[in-house]
Amino acid sequence: MPFASLSRRHLLLLLGSTAVLPMLPDAAHAQSAPAARLIILSDLHSAYERSAQLLAAVAAELAASPAPAAILINGDVFELGNVVATRSAGVIDWKLLEKLSRLAPTVLNIGNHEPDLINDLAQLIARARRAGLTVVSNITDKRTGAPFTQAGFQLDLGPIPVALVGIATPALTTYPKASRDQLGIPDPLEWATANLEGNLPKGSLHVVLSHAGVVADRGILPLLSDGSLLVGGHDHLVLEHAEGNTRYVHTGSWSSLITVVDIGADRALSLRQVQVERDGAADAELAALIGATFAEHLSPEELAIVGISEKAQTLGESARFAAAALAAAGAGDVGFIGHTTFGTGLPSGEVTKYAFDAVVRFDGKLMRAEVDRPTLDQLIARCNQDGDIPLSARTGDFLYAAPVQLADKATYAIVCNDWSATNQKSYFGREDLAFTEIPGLKVKATVLKALNA
Repeated sequence: MPFASLSRRHLLLLLGSTAVLPMLPDAAHAQSAPAARLIILSDLHSAYERSAQLLAAVAAELAASPAPAAILINGDVFELGNVVATRSAGVIDWKLLEKLSRLAPTVLNIGNHEPDLINDLAQLIARARRAGLTVVSNITDKRTGAPFTQAGFQLDLGPIPVALVGIATPALTTYPKASRDQLGIPDPLEWATANLEGNLPKGSLHVVLSHAGVVADRGILPLLSDGSLLVGGHDHLVLEHAEGNTRYVHTGSWSSLITVVDIGADRALSLRQVQVERDGAADAELAALIGATFAEHLSPEELAIVGISEKAQTLGESARFAAAALAAAGAGDVGFIGHTTFGTGLPSGEVTKYAFDAVVRFDGKLMRAEVDRPTLDQLIARCNQDGDIPLSARTGDFLYAAPVQLADKATYAIVCNDWSATNQKSYFGREDLAFTEIPGLKVKATVLKALNA
């Protein structure tokens, strides 16, 4: 199907557009210009509905300040589950990286999805360097015993010298199967304890790019000197946490958010998070490439309209909508579904099969169990970690739950997807829940039915 044959309606559905909605800056930010600026990205996952808009948002933030700046990407640029990414060999992702590197010095920390499309991490890193990026990681190549790349890097931002270090997740099963035998990944906390001091020299602003997840990061945080910046990833969280003058930040996922870190002349850190939506300015060149790539690689079936969404939803809203749909279909009181099931949130209006698959990424069976109220309260307390909760309460893997306000009963029926039930220790925090399969019900069909109700 040639690009010219795409209808304007389909093109808009595929591409979307983006509004950039910055949070109001704090007083210190408003009163003084920064000495340097960092733009933080993480967990992009080939989210093409926002890629061109993300690029425009980064360019706008860089243009808004004359201060020297750099772009830091904390892993997972690519996504194997995106059929356009796999069929096109990630041409859109590579163009995004190239254009980012032209805007400002760009550093990439290796995430578990970096080998999704190029399974040999050495080849991936070589291509990233050709695209103009600096790559950091603490992963070693088991074939040679040598590091794939440098763990640390010195970044010169005018008056502010910045020392960077990259840390990977040791969760080997989250990497593509074809790459696992190549990868030597140390325990994040053990590695940080032994290596941070050597990679973060005194006199520099210390920045740690950790794709190890929030549980590991809690152990790394006390190792940092006051005034450092710890950038988290992997868990698809949105959070900002302060300990003294040190800042810890997660900047969401699926290209929906960027974090702007302004560094004062005194090296004080001021953080702003900028939302990237579907209805505003986009980089024209990248948008055209996305449209052409979609036209080349998506079938009529994938472009078919499968549902109507009354309004645009965030990832969390879409996940809770899905959880409620599971509960209703399975005659349950509360529905649960794991956060890794979801990519982006539902768009407003017509939803194509491709767009729906980007929201509900995985299918699965529906499972049901009976619990008492104290147990249910414990389960719900671990859920919906996209909200403002203490760092100590974050678990990394978590469930979305809906509803959470219930009448008093002796027992309650809970319904979830089979992945969450099978991995209940990670998600529910216990191993004694007796789940049984609900015959004939699957996750995607259930959510689609609710969407079209």
